[in-house]
Amino acid sequence: MSTLSSRRTARVIQTLLINSLSVAALFVFAVLAADAGDGIRTERVQFKKGASSTVIEAKITGYEGVDYVLNAKKGQYMNVSMVTNNGANYFNIIAPGETDVAIFNSSIGENQFEGTLPASGDYKIRVYLMRSAARRNETAKYRLEMVISGAADATSGTKAAPSGSDAMVAGTNYHATGSIPCAMAKGQPTSSCPFGVVRKGNGSGMVTVTKPDGSTRTIYFETGKATGYDMSQADPAEFSMRQEGDLNIISIGDERYEIPDAVISGG
Repeated sequence: MSTLSSRRTARVIQTLLINSLSVAALFVFAVLAADAGDGIRTERVQFKKGASSTVIEAKITGYEGVDYVLNAKKGQYMNVSMVTNNGANYFNIIAPGETDVAIFNSSIGENQFEGTLPASGDYKIRVYLMRSAARRNETAKYRLEMVISGAADATSGTKAAPSGSDAMVAGTNYHATGSIPCAMAKGQPTSSCPFGVVRKGNGSGMVTVTKPDGSTRTIYFETGKATGYDMSQADPAEFSMRQEGDLNIISIGDERYEIPDAVISGG
């Protein structure tokens, strides 16, 4: 065989190898892309008539994820918070027109977002487990609250307050502050614990209590009733509440808090 023929044969073989590798690479990429998207399901969120918020309680396991799709307008106020029993459970907020680029990532902050929206359209609130927890096939039970309020304002550059809320106490992020009766052990007489409340209207909001050791406990209210607390994997205490007149008596494990209706309603 001549040298020229040998070179031509080598070039043909090289071309076939390159094409084969390219096809294989594309196939692998397609499989990886499919795997990445297979675990994410989509749920459209619709508020009830006249409501500005909703709460979803659900769970995910392993590589499962959920995109909660919520339509909103530029200039509206959004508040998203999540309570979970798994410390590797987080959420991202993805703006309209984006697929994976997040405007908020709770894994590098707290599981709460609040702010004025930069654009109109469908926002995705993606709930997921960190990869290390997903590999172990862990399960997370979570409570996700979503609030959209305030009129759309294309020129607004400041954060709108939730509709029906009152002014913040100067120098704080709370609508009211004060003290409530509290006890940290069974049979212990009540003492006084400082609190701050964020009101969302219609008897809904969050009361954050500072305990005697300096740590805090956040209790969630919906339409005037205490519904849960800032539970973590290391703090899975039993929650219960009862009402005595205008007083909400809340038990979280051995802890006890007495919160008057006026704290959350503003009355």
